[in-house]
Amino acid sequence: MDAGMPRAVGDRSFRAVREAAVARLTAAGVPDPEVDAELLLGHVLGLSRGGVQARSIMGGEIGETDAAELRRLVERRAAREPLQHITGRAPFRNLELLVGPGVLVPRPETEGVAELAIEALRSMPEPQPIAVDLGTGSGAIALALATEVPHAGVYAVELSPEAAEWARRNIAETGADGELVVGDLAEALPELDGTVSVVVSNPPYVPAAAIPADPEVHLHDPVVALYGGADGLEVIRALSMRALALLRPGGVLVIEHFETQSAQIAELLAADGWRAIAHHRDLTMRDRATTAVR
Repeated sequence: MDAGMPRAVGDRSFRAVREAAVARLTAAGVPDPEVDAELLLGHVLGLSRGGVQARSIMGGEIGETDAAELRRLVERRAAREPLQHITGRAPFRNLELLVGPGVLVPRPETEGVAELAIEALRSMPEPQPIAVDLGTGSGAIALALATEVPHAGVYAVELSPEAAEWARRNIAETGADGELVVGDLAEALPELDGTVSVVVSNPPYVPAAAIPADPEVHLHDPVVALYGGADGLEVIRALSMRALALLRPGGVLVIEHFETQSAQIAELLAADGWRAIAHHRDLTMRDRATTAVR
């Protein structure tokens, strides 16, 4: 049903169409309805969000074909399908990534995790340091490393064939020099043992009983990318051991995690023999990442 979106020719002024889209998304409980309405308008019309805002001021009308397409996309968003699945794109740092069903939509907080890995990689003394992204999903972190630290060698590991296909497409589209490996992060890349400078991961870390509230997450994000066992740390335990083998002495591990897991992760990393364990907050001041040194 698309009641609330304009149908008649007289309702097709740019401003009226935008306002109707905002109203429909607001009524559906969509977070940030103005942002999403403008991004959907931009997607239909081939405009940036700034371009949409400029057109709202300048006025004019939207053609019926475009108005009908917008109505269709607004209804998909009102049903809480992720915006990024509708547009097929997700921004991540300097990148625009291809995303869709079968892969985790990269989150803004993961950009900060990527920054930690980028800073660590840039600080390495090797002329061609090696970085490994374990559980790469869409390839977001690996591609950020490859494009922002171009002298590094970057490997991306992903277990899910569906997610790996998105990563493969993103590597091809960006033209980045990265190698994708489809396999279990607990066993990946044994040929690199003892040679890697940075290991980074955004692993599945949601406890099994902690179902995310947002429909966009619990209805659309792949289960394998979300849940990390009863306490959320099952994959992180395997990650710690694999990273110890991959990293050279002095190499750095960067892990994204749930905001309440810092103490538990510090305990398990210390027990495994990691040094210089430190926690890092995201822009909302919640613990979001832990770093450690081999």
